[in-house]
Amino acid sequence: MGWTDERVELLKRLWQEGLSASQIAKQLGGVTRNAVIGKVHRLGLSGRATPSKPARTVFKAPRPPRPVSAPSAPRRLMEPGAHATHPTPVRYVDEPPGTATVLTLGAHMCKWPIGDPALESFTFCGRRTDDGPYCHEHAQVAYQPAQARKKTSAAELARSLRRYL
Repeated sequence: MGWTDERVELLKRLWQEGLSASQIAKQLGGVTRNAVIGKVHRLGLSGRATPSKPARTVFKAPRPPRPVSAPSAPRRLMEPGAHATHPTPVRYVDEPPGTATVLTLGAHMCKWPIGDPALESFTFCGRRTDDGPYCHEHAQVAYQPAQARKKTSAAELARSLRRYL
């Protein structure tokens, strides 16, 4: 069904009254909601007398203030001497260029980068590895031993559970 002058005038009037495109399509009959939207756009109808759905004002009740707890002494994260084992110190060595480049690096070669990747002199260690990506010396630097876990007290457990309740 085409857009006659009478249907266009009816469309303009219904649009200005604030009806939605779906409601206008039902009243006109024979057109879809998208056809109404397209015609409104082509006619340049933008202003409406009232919106199709009135905006609701949402009332939010103010939050009650958080209870103020008594100031406590600052917590210590670790007691002195709490570590049973001291980690091995990290060794940084100014190394000579390695024997492998990106093109020559193989599956069982140490992939420890040496130098600046932006420079032509950038290489990899290239020593033989048995397990993992690094040789023994570079693996000691790359992998630090796991810290021993401190046993938690009942009070600490209750405090951590309060966060989730």
